[in-house]
Amino acid sequence: MTDEITMPRPGDTAPDIDEPTATGGRFRLADHRGSWVVVYFYPRANTPG
Repeated sequence: MTDEITMPRPGDTAPDIDEPTATGGRFRLADHRGSWVVVYFYPRANTPG
């Protein structure tokens, strides 16, 4: 069985996100439903990319 990764398209519902924060809390995208949210991902520090 192969896991298939698909790129979201404009207008798609965002996937569930539940991640730790730098201050020890949790960020849950569902907690912000109905609000504008910008989620930015960047490569790990000191890595090519």
